[in-house]
Order: sequence, then C-alpha cells, then structure tokens
Amino acid sequence: MMSVLENFEQWKGFLQERMSQAKSNGIDQNTISNIAAEVGDYLAAEIQPKNPEQKLLSELWNVASEEEQQAIANIMVKLVQK
Repeated sequence: MMSVLENFEQWKGFLQERMSQAKSNGIDQNTISNIAAEVGDYLAAEIQPKNPEQKLLSELWNVASEEEQQAIANIMVKLVQK
C-alpha cells in the first residue's frame, strides 16, 4: 500500500481530513496552526521527502527561522482548507 507521504495530493487530502476532524472536535485555528508547525518540525527531522513538493518544503523549512516556519505551517493549513 502506498504511503500517504509518497503522493503530495494524497498528503494534502490526509491533512484536510485531519483538520476537519480537529475543527469538529472544537480545536481552534491558532492551535491547528501550532500543531502544523510541530508536524513540520517532526517531518523535517525524521522523514525523508518522498516527492519534489515535499523536498522543496523540507529545504525551505530547514533554512527558515522559527517565525518563518510558523508562516510555512500557516500557509500549508490555508492550502488544505481551500
């Protein structure tokens, strides 16, 4: 079975489902953004990028300041909310 991380569209769909669940459980937008930044930290440290989009995000994450990483996380949240 293909990992959700191997295909960027599947990854976005996975994130969208998790965000919908979080919102239905009463988690606010600020908390979702903070969790997204924590997930970004984990992925950058522990997971090898599986596709070009993830490689780009990983490279951006690794050179970004903490504030910029939070901005990247916020952008990913917006991307899957549209």
